[in-house]
Amino acid sequence: MRALFICTHNRLRSPTAEQVFATWPGIETDSAGVGADADMPLAPEQLDWAEIVFVMEKLHRSRLSAKFRRHLNGKRIVCLDIPDDYDYMQPELVRLLEKKVTPFLRRA
Repeated sequence: MRALFICTHNRLRSPTAEQVFATWPGIETDSAGVGADADMPLAPEQLDWAEIVFVMEKLHRSRLSAKFRRHLNGKRIVCLDIPDDYDYMQPELVRLLEKKVTPFLRRA
């Protein structure tokens, strides 16, 4: 399964998720940001590649729909409702990601 993780800047939450789930068997991961100053701005090719897209906040889903609508056909988009309150690989963030993302990866 190919999982894409999206946040605003691609500095803390989505790179953490990419790292955490990259070691799972059968899971390929990538991450990007939808903010204008994202370290890795989201590209249409990433959406085309992904089988499931995880966004950290509702705002990210809105930005996806506004800017990349034609690349979202048939894509499952899951909002994790994880605020930008964590540092990269912060243990609390890792636990929250594992709790919220795992059910979707197991069902795949």
